[in-house]
Amino acid sequence: MGVNSCIEPFTPPETITGQGYLVVDGFLNTGNDTSYISLRRTQNIQDNSRPFNVLDASIYVTTEQGGAVYNFLHTENGQYILPPQSFNTDQQYQLNILLDEELYQSEFVSVSQTPDIDSISYRVDNQQNSVVINVNTHDITNQTRFYRWRFEETHEYVAPYYSALIVKDSVLNGRPSKVIEPRVENINRCWQTVVNQNILLGSTIKQSQDAILSLPVNNVPIETNKFLLRYSILVKQYGLTREAFEYWTTLAKTTQGTGSLFDPLPSLVTGNIKNIRNKDRLVFGYFSAGTEKEMRVFIDEGLGQYPRCFPPDTMSKFDERVFYLGSLLLNSHGEREDSVLVSYGDCADCRLKGGTNIKPAFWL
Repeated sequence: MGVNSCIEPFTPPETITGQGYLVVDGFLNTGNDTSYISLRRTQNIQDNSRPFNVLDASIYVTTEQGGAVYNFLHTENGQYILPPQSFNTDQQYQLNILLDEELYQSEFVSVSQTPDIDSISYRVDNQQNSVVINVNTHDITNQTRFYRWRFEETHEYVAPYYSALIVKDSVLNGRPSKVIEPRVENINRCWQTVVNQNILLGSTIKQSQDAILSLPVNNVPIETNKFLLRYSILVKQYGLTREAFEYWTTLAKTTQGTGSLFDPLPSLVTGNIKNIRNKDRLVFGYFSAGTEKEMRVFIDEGLGQYPRCFPPDTMSKFDERVFYLGSLLLNSHGEREDSVLVSYGDCADCRLKGGTNIKPAFWL
């Protein structure tokens, strides 16, 4: 006997309130580098648009004993920055945000010292057909114990075909026209940088020695072709307080550990920042202070396959479709060079794959 049933979508009321609560990502860099604060708003779970930055806030950091005030500057990309300063690492610091006549304040936080990254290693995992990248570090004083990592990866790649010609606007006999000229800009070779958004944590609290050995921070499938030419990863390391580690652990379980029946249920993770003037209005995020250590490595393994595309077409230079099809001209062709080889899209323009043809300053 069969039973007919139907499933109706259920949307919890919390996902459609449209409140737009403030989300703070803040780190006071007490080393010799710039500090960054970013502000965003929460979105409904059904909202597929990109989060937008909050641009009209006033942000400053104060010390527990008073006296020192560090004002952040707003930048064009929506971040608030504080140039390198001289900090007393024995003091505690508090984040203050003035926004829409509201005052948001963090708890006073201690400065966490971060040990150097010892090394970044990698291995080719033939079973997973991927490259696993590991970080190694230790604190000889056994004081850090709680760690967090961020990383950004950059890889070099090429389009299957090289476009040596370009169609340009011109004037012929006083009338607008189009001409074919040699292409000066190289759009065959590109570099793409991706900033990882996952929460990467580690702890040595149950170990006798404060040492992290071969902890995986990234697992890159070889089929992505990121290792075909050259790959680079920049790893940033942070020492955390126990409170910060517990916050990021809970947030990771909530945001990264859902999807199966046995995963922990999502919970409300707010952080150490509160709305002082309106305690009922939620604010999310965590403010911490400490030093940042980083290390960059390059990997040249030649793993993957050279990109392929359909063979280019041959068209006459006198065919007006050459000028209006949005095609990419590879080179002149034929005994009289009265024809051109034509390709389309990312077959000849590497920028259409999401990268840039401007070589990064750090690229070796």
